[in-house]
Amino acid sequence: MDVARPPRKKTVRNVMIGVGVLAVAGIFTWLATLKQAAPTVDMAVVIQDSVRQGDMIREVRGPGTLVPEQIQFITAPATARVDRVVVQSGETVTAGDVLLEMSSPETVIATLTADQNLNAARASLLSLRTTLRSNELAEKGVVASVHTQFVAAALDAKAADTLFKQRMLSEFDATNKRTLAEQLTDQYAFEKQRLADMQKSIPEQIAAAESNIDQLKAIADFYHTKQKALTVRAPTAGVVQGLSLQQGQYQTEGTTLLKVVQPGKLKAVLQIPESQAKDVALGQSASIDTRSNGLIAGHVSRKDPSAVSGTVTIDVALDGALPQGAVPDLSVDGTIQIEKLTNVLYTGRPGYGGSTGPVGLFKIVENGHAAVRVPVLLGRSSVTSVEIVKGLSKGDKVILSDMSQFDAVERVRLKQ
Repeated sequence: MDVARPPRKKTVRNVMIGVGVLAVAGIFTWLATLKQAAPTVDMAVVIQDSVRQGDMIREVRGPGTLVPEQIQFITAPATARVDRVVVQSGETVTAGDVLLEMSSPETVIATLTADQNLNAARASLLSLRTTLRSNELAEKGVVASVHTQFVAAALDAKAADTLFKQRMLSEFDATNKRTLAEQLTDQYAFEKQRLADMQKSIPEQIAAAESNIDQLKAIADFYHTKQKALTVRAPTAGVVQGLSLQQGQYQTEGTTLLKVVQPGKLKAVLQIPESQAKDVALGQSASIDTRSNGLIAGHVSRKDPSAVSGTVTIDVALDGALPQGAVPDLSVDGTIQIEKLTNVLYTGRPGYGGSTGPVGLFKIVENGHAAVRVPVLLGRSSVTSVEIVKGLSKGDKVILSDMSQFDAVERVRLKQ
């Protein structure tokens, strides 16, 4: 007969499972306490520099162009057609040389109309002088006639009074004689005043007519000058630039046709970032790099009071001789010396972070095998260097390249 066996106890297995779970948990806990391995940076692809002590030159830099100091812009004197192009860009001209020949039928018609109006006004003035002179003579005749009648009437009235007293003339006739004499007296005074007023108004009418002629003459002279200006001449000696017109083209009045510049008198117009331009002042020394044509010394001569598109326009007057190949509109790079800092700690300007204030830089340690992040306070900055206020010492080496991808770590390994 079968005998029932008691169930086997699982104590040992349970203990083994518990131990295994605790072991795995311990391993994960130990791994969590381990520090993350430092990332590796290839030294061949980063820029490094050392901290130096001494004099540091603060500079700002910006691109620009060479621009003539004296530019004569020549505009179209009227809406006209280009009949002939006499010169081309790059040619040297003297004052008075013909540059272009243009034609404008509208200007010709306007000139003829102005001349016609002027001639009509002059003829009208001659007619006015004749009319006024005739009126004056006629009025003088009237005054003389009335004066004769007045004198005769006065004598007649006086005689009538004598006859009336001697009762040789009736009172009615004597009264009529006196009335006629008084009437002619008033008429004579009126005609004399009328003549005086007429003579007084003659110069005023002549002056008004002459003023009108002067105005019409000015208009006629304007159109004659305008028509003459269609033969475009150089206002001064120089080199022709910006001329791209072709025969037969129409140009509206006021359009720039070309410009005449003096190539020996150039200045550099730089575009300095507004964050750097705040320290630029008149008179500061500058150096203009014409790239393949050498350097030119200069000084700041003008600073635009406002910024446009993040830059400030700075004019630099050139003090040195212009190298061969320095021509207007040549692209240049300008460097302006702001100030000289004496006996300061400085290094190259980092490629990331702010140009001043606190920043984290990686300092090279362990003989160049690693770099650790250190807080550094930056001071005044220049184009390629920056003052170290706190955080580094003379001789320290730092990485200047952009290390923002390693913001989460405090240490990197350096691969030689």
